Amino acid sequence: MYLTIEETAQYLSVSVTYVEELILQGKIRVIHDSEGAVLIYKDQFKTHFQQLEKYKKLVEELSKEPIPEDRDIKDED
Repeated sequence: MYLTIEETAQYLSVSVTYVEELILQGKIRVIHDSEGAVLIYKDQFKTHFQQLEKYKKLVEELSKEPIPEDRDIKDED
């Protein structure tokens, strides 16, 4: 399935300008149809979302980990 730049921005929850910047940087692959419209293949973002899920799980695990007590704290009283 192919998306337009606007649909891609909505799919990725980013601005249209940001998607255009990523295209210019070569980070998003595009094709042009016979009318010259820019089309973006949707499946190229699968790994992006997989890595995003891994990162969310890592952050969640780290947030559940208790903060160790600092051994260098001295009671001044």
